[in-house]
Amino acid sequence: MTAADFATYIAGLPRVLAGAAALFRDAAGRVLLVEPNYRDGWALPGGTVESDDGETPRQGARRETAEEIGLDRELGRLLAVDWVQGTALRPPLVAYLYDGGVLGEDDFKAIRLQEEELLSWRLVPREELAEYLPDALGRRVLAALDVLAGGAGTAELENGHRAV
Repeated sequence: MTAADFATYIAGLPRVLAGAAALFRDAAGRVLLVEPNYRDGWALPGGTVESDDGETPRQGARRETAEEIGLDRELGRLLAVDWVQGTALRPPLVAYLYDGGVLGEDDFKAIRLQEEELLSWRLVPREELAEYLPDALGRRVLAALDVLAGGAGTAELENGHRAV
């Protein structure tokens, strides 16, 4: 196979997006959510992995967290990987969710929102997460909290549901 044939082959392969986020909590177990200004609803600190630039999911989650809320922290273990089906508007997404750890009072005081993308942040208890994070994202966060509580390995998800 020539280089041109290989390039044509690669260009014809399916595409998938990769996103990565961090799950931060307070001492009471509430989850840190951010409110984007470019769409309705709430999210976790995180975003698209810049894979064309060689960025890994872990690096993307850390970069996005630093950009969005001003906290540049070493992230913990991978809590969940979620395959989210594509839509008419976007290809499938592989979402990585890392343990951001438990933040203290000084950490919360240090949060600086990226005004170009975010309106606000808040801490939400587990029992209210579905109100803020519907669908796959909410199920992904709940699965990640279960991993943290039970000490299990990484949750493999499809559209936020356990795959196995």
